[in-house]
Amino acid sequence: MPTTFWGRVLMLLDGYSMSFLRGAGVTMAIALVGTFIGCVIGFAVGIVQTIPVSKSDNIVKRIILKIIHFVLAAYVEIFRGTPMMAQAMFIYFGSAAVFHINMSMWFAAFFIVSINTGAYMAETVRGGILSIDPGQTEGAKAIGMNHFQTMVNVIMPQALRNIMPQIGNNLIINIKDTCVLSIIGTVELFYTTNGVAGAKYLYFESFTIAMVIYFILTFTCSRILRWWEGKLDGPDNFDLATTDTLKHTSGMYKYPSGTKEEED
Repeated sequence: MPTTFWGRVLMLLDGYSMSFLRGAGVTMAIALVGTFIGCVIGFAVGIVQTIPVSKSDNIVKRIILKIIHFVLAAYVEIFRGTPMMAQAMFIYFGSAAVFHINMSMWFAAFFIVSINTGAYMAETVRGGILSIDPGQTEGAKAIGMNHFQTMVNVIMPQALRNIMPQIGNNLIINIKDTCVLSIIGTVELFYTTNGVAGAKYLYFESFTIAMVIYFILTFTCSRILRWWEGKLDGPDNFDLATTDTLKHTSGMYKYPSGTKEEED
């Protein structure tokens, strides 16, 4: 056993590097898939939550929409208001005890992260939709679009740019929060690190390695997402197209002072 701290760290890396890499791979897989499915859930819930209900609508439609809005609001508030660890215990062990549903480790991990992320994304999407000028919705309806067409073709492309930072933030959070899934036996990075630390009784050294790996994962993802956000923003300056026919009447077009021979 090495006597120095870094010597013990190198010893753990030499003996358990593949275990750490497998744990990091499981962590990233759960975070990426859970964030993606959570975003799909969030977009669906956010769009449905913004369906307007007016007194001129059919009474049946109003009742159905209010019930749906209530159920979705309850889902969002419950999963945003309780910790993921409690949700993991409730869903994984509760479904087996009450409904006799024995979930696999992978399905449980993806399901728990996805529905938790979906609750947060639903509020993010709703806020992104409400941040768009109402005139955009009114204009879309004026040309005959329904609510779904308006959301997909007009509002969401604009709202996506506003909510991109939060999508990236949810991914970073999920990379770190997958550690709570170790409580249901998911062999991700935290679970692996805890096993290595217990086998060698080197907790400080083992979790130093884990923290460095978590930092590398989150830092790399945050840089990639920043680059993507920059691509969505587009160039800083936009030049007026020379083929724009409106420029002749906008005062920006300058007619030539004479013929080519006169200019020469």
